[in-house]
Amino acid sequence: MDVVALRTFVAVAETGQFQAAADELGVSQQAVSKRIAALERHIEVTLLVRTSRGSRLSLDGQVFLPHARKVLAAIAQAEQAVRPASRPLRVDVLNRRISPAQAVYRFYRSRPEVDLDAVTLSTENAAQAAQAVLEGTVDASFRALRADQVPTGINTERLLDTPLELLVGPGHLLADASQVSPADLAGHRIWIPGIRPGTEWAAFYQALSEAFGLSIDALGPNFGDEALMDALADSASLATLIGSGDRYLWTQTHDLRRIPLHDPTPIYPHVLLFRSGDHHPVLTALREHLGTTGPRLPHDVWAPGWAAR
Repeated sequence: MDVVALRTFVAVAETGQFQAAADELGVSQQAVSKRIAALERHIEVTLLVRTSRGSRLSLDGQVFLPHARKVLAAIAQAEQAVRPASRPLRVDVLNRRISPAQAVYRFYRSRPEVDLDAVTLSTENAAQAAQAVLEGTVDASFRALRADQVPTGINTERLLDTPLELLVGPGHLLADASQVSPADLAGHRIWIPGIRPGTEWAAFYQALSEAFGLSIDALGPNFGDEALMDALADSASLATLIGSGDRYLWTQTHDLRRIPLHDPTPIYPHVLLFRSGDHHPVLTALREHLGTTGPRLPHDVWAPGWAAR
């Protein structure tokens, strides 16, 4: 059913005159007459009866009018719901323990009045996440997206480059180091369970391995973060890599060590993806927040050459 025709019918019913409705709608009286005629043909009843003083509702028109108003009210409510600032900003943070989720949480803590919804499209790869943003499933997403995979209609901003750290148990050879270089990790087994082929983090760690001759694997089942922490605490040779802003918890007796990497400092290039022309005020505020509160990076950083900028 034509919404324009419904609005026209309600306007005529409320004003009692075709010309008055035309003036209210900013169209000609002829256009109003055509819309009403088309609506009556569609529902196969006469809604308005012309009189010498204007028009009046037929019996069918009297029955139809409250339903028409309800339809128009529902449409207005739906339109209002998707206008900027009328609904929460929906942000994909990939994983709730890693740097993007923590950055969005800090943003919310600094502005608790903002309305946002943090979600995890954890089964999607970067290209699929970008498509989800484009289609409006989410408003924004943090991903390490290849520059050649950015679809038309998507803007990208590198607002959250996250330095990597080595995480080891107290018996590891490097446990007492204040910092290490990627070259120092050659020959050590770096275990990152959960790396899935086709994901952006798989591509990232492959590029990191090739750049510095590292042995990074995801062998064995992934039993979750607690099992990883247990394995690191019990091993003198096992290590993993985490982001400096990632939030991991372990028992005090594990005595795990977070060791910064330098010379160069590998960074995970979290790119904020959002639709071109999106003016949601919370998105604008989030971008400004990340631009001023992001981690301070050394001058000697390394990132994959394919990362979008």
